[in-house]
Amino acid sequence: MEHYTYRPVRFYLTVFGFTWGFWIISLLFKNTALMFVTMLLGLIAPSAIAVVTILTSKNRMLKEDLKRKLIGCYRIRPLYIFIAVAIFGVAVAASIGISVLFFGGSPDQFSFTEDFSFSIGGTSALLTILLASVIEEVAWRGYGEDAVGQYHTWFTESIIFASIWACWHLPLFLIPGTYQYTLTELGPKYIINFLVSTLPIDFIQTWLYVKNRRSMLATIIFHLFINIFQEKIAMTPETKIIETGVFCVAAAIIVIFNKDMFFDRKHIGRLLEMQYEEDNRNEDKLQKVSAAVER
Repeated sequence: MEHYTYRPVRFYLTVFGFTWGFWIISLLFKNTALMFVTMLLGLIAPSAIAVVTILTSKNRMLKEDLKRKLIGCYRIRPLYIFIAVAIFGVAVAASIGISVLFFGGSPDQFSFTEDFSFSIGGTSALLTILLASVIEEVAWRGYGEDAVGQYHTWFTESIIFASIWACWHLPLFLIPGTYQYTLTELGPKYIINFLVSTLPIDFIQTWLYVKNRRSMLATIIFHLFINIFQEKIAMTPETKIIETGVFCVAAAIIVIFNKDMFFDRKHIGRLLEMQYEEDNRNEDKLQKVSAAVER
């Protein structure tokens, strides 16, 4: 089967051009339905570009890989999703505990908020979070992360992608109603914390992605969990700075215990081929099991 050449520079330049373009236009329609529409178009742009890039590639292996990421439930390893969620839960609890014990934070942070902290154009924050969790993963795990991982170890890829992901959010700091805009009202250190926090979170997500054999379903579940609970847990902005530090420790531990994965170079230059061969082996096994059951 024909080898596919990923083009990360072209992909990310196109993504930034469309997303930032729509989001900057949204500033003309503050607090209106049109603002939500242009914001949504900017959010959808990366996933649309990823899907179009794949479907127009004329490479059957790349197209099948996208399908298997979306519906190939056999790729999912539930244990790793559970561990990732547990790591997140422990990190949040530890962050609040540190805030309460050492910085005079309120124990009320262990409770849930009644509402979300933002609303875009009058549209429900929950709807925004649900859309973002799914749409972003289609873009980043559908093409974006692999486009970088094809040429680097997963450790290097995590650093590069986290930097890109952080920069992708930058226009949101200018748009009233977004979570990022609320941080500008609090001060520069909270903006910096948000940007820095993408690094440890992406290391955890990369670990989850690779351990689940590049399953998009696994990362969607985790992304959705993070987005909702980051909003619903009553952490103060100050505690979220502590949380970033705790996440850095968690990410470091994951890397240390998964050095073979993060520094492995076998997939470089043949990421698709390796996954395609593994998928075919798994499908052959499933067919044999089904045939045996039918007998």
